[in-house]
Amino acid sequence: MSTDAEQAHSPHSTPPPRPAHPPRTAPAQPSVPPSRPATPPGFTPDPDTPILGVRAKVPFPRGTAGASGTRVPPRPSVPPRTEGLFADGGRRGRRRPPSRTAAAAASLVLGLGLLGGAAAGSWLGEDPDAPPSTADTYAHARSAWHSVPVDDLFPRTLRGKGEGPGGADRLWTRIAVAPDSSCGGGFDPLLAKALAPVGCKRLVRATYTDATSTSVTTVGLLITTSGPTGMRALHQRFMTEKLDERTDLMPRAYAAKGTAAAGFGDDQRASWRIRILTDAPVVLYTVSGFADGRKVTDPQSAGEATQRGATSAPAQSGLGNDARAIADAIEAIFRRALSTVTETTS
Repeated sequence: MSTDAEQAHSPHSTPPPRPAHPPRTAPAQPSVPPSRPATPPGFTPDPDTPILGVRAKVPFPRGTAGASGTRVPPRPSVPPRTEGLFADGGRRGRRRPPSRTAAAAASLVLGLGLLGGAAAGSWLGEDPDAPPSTADTYAHARSAWHSVPVDDLFPRTLRGKGEGPGGADRLWTRIAVAPDSSCGGGFDPLLAKALAPVGCKRLVRATYTDATSTSVTTVGLLITTSGPTGMRALHQRFMTEKLDERTDLMPRAYAAKGTAAAGFGDDQRASWRIRILTDAPVVLYTVSGFADGRKVTDPQSAGEATQRGATSAPAQSGLGNDARAIADAIEAIFRRALSTVTETTS
């Protein structure tokens, strides 16, 4: 027995008659305008046809068949336009009114003048060694030591809150100021050789003692003749080679006669700090020792002597703290004095 589906698809089965339906009427098709013929070969568009941002409607050549097959009557003859044509027939752009042309020329000249002035200003203001602002800072720094009063550069007293061993407060009193001088004799030969690339313009120094007069510390400012490039190079060398931690590169003290620092010689140096500034032509240093003239056999840099757990004599006596704190204090004072001098002279 076949199913209904099989019977529906059997070739011998007679399909049932379909019900009559009214004839369908095809929907009206919208009228489509006939396509335009391609532009005939060799046809040149009218020069007046706009081409910037507008799709131009190119007219048919005069007297040819139109898109609908009808002949388009030729337009009346128009004399050719001669305004704006080159001798070779090329099309020249529309002329600007004289006022607009003059304004455009003036704007161009003004713009070029501003650009040229800015470029010339940058060329004239450039320093081969540093930007103008840095060059000015260096120039003021070289004269600051002479412009700032001694009591402002090396105050009579310095207070270090929490700067002693274990966070104790410290007080230092100035006991001597060395006359400004050249760098001859101010450093050991090896340190003088290491500092030679930046030159020496002036050396100013002062010596301080603590509240108990048991320790003495000399602080010095070496004013160099170098520019920023040389100072940065020296700073990089000291950092890379750790020259500020070598015991054979300790600065010398200023041992003023008749003071607690009278016996402060080379053998009494216990701790020190050397700072190579890069924003000013200055090498700042400190060196500390015992006021009683005892010889120190294990000197240690301030950075090492102030580390937690350090047990050396400079560390336990606080000489490393003195060297570090006084160097920081004088550097801050010098920077303030330098900014004051810069504002006054600018």
